[in-house]
Amino acid sequence: MYFLAASPDLSTKEQTFATWENGFSESEIARILVQGELTSQTPGTVNANEVDAAIRQSTVSWLPNNQDNVWLYDKVGWIVRQLNGQFFNFDLTGFGEPFQYTVYTGNNDHYTWHVDKGIVNDMPRKLSLTVQLSDPSEYEGGVLELQTGNTPVPMAKTKGLVVAFPSWILHRVTPVTAGTRRSLVIWTGGPSFR
Repeated sequence: MYFLAASPDLSTKEQTFATWENGFSESEIARILVQGELTSQTPGTVNANEVDAAIRQSTVSWLPNNQDNVWLYDKVGWIVRQLNGQFFNFDLTGFGEPFQYTVYTGNNDHYTWHVDKGIVNDMPRKLSLTVQLSDPSEYEGGVLELQTGNTPVPMAKTKGLVVAFPSWILHRVTPVTAGTRRSLVIWTGGPSFR
C-alpha cells in the first residue's frame, strides 16, 4: 500500500514536489544497504568534482545498473513513471547516471542549498528523487528541505519514503548531529526543455 502526496506552486501551476510513502519495503531497503556498503565510498563532491566540506560533507558510492541492481532500476523506473505521469509530465528518457548511495554521519555531515540541474551524458537532469533508507530513530538532524517559496519545506524522515522534485528546485540536507543517515539519490533526464 502506498500514499501519494504532492505540493503545487499555486502561483505558476507548477508541481514543486511529490512523495510516495512506503516506496520501498524493509527487505528491499536491506538489499540497497548491502550494495551501498559493499561499494567503495568517496567524499561527496560539488561543482567540477571538488571536495568542499563547507558546502557538502558526506560520503557517496555509486550503484550501477548491473546484475545485482537491475531489480532496483526496474522498481525506481516504475515509480518514476507513476510520479511523473501523475504530477510532472516531463519528457523523460531514462537514467543518465548510476544511483548515488549517500551517507551522512553525526559529525555535522550536511549539504548546503543547491540544485541538481546539469547535463550528464548529453541528458539534462529533470527530475530528482531521494529514497530514505534510515529510520528517523537512527539519527538526529539530516532533514531534506526544499525551498519552494519563502520558507523551506521539510520532508518527512520516514524510512522507505520517496521524494521527487524538479531538479532545478533549491534543496539541502541539514547537519546530522548524531547517528547516521543513509539515502539513495536518483536523477532522471531527457531531451532539453523547449
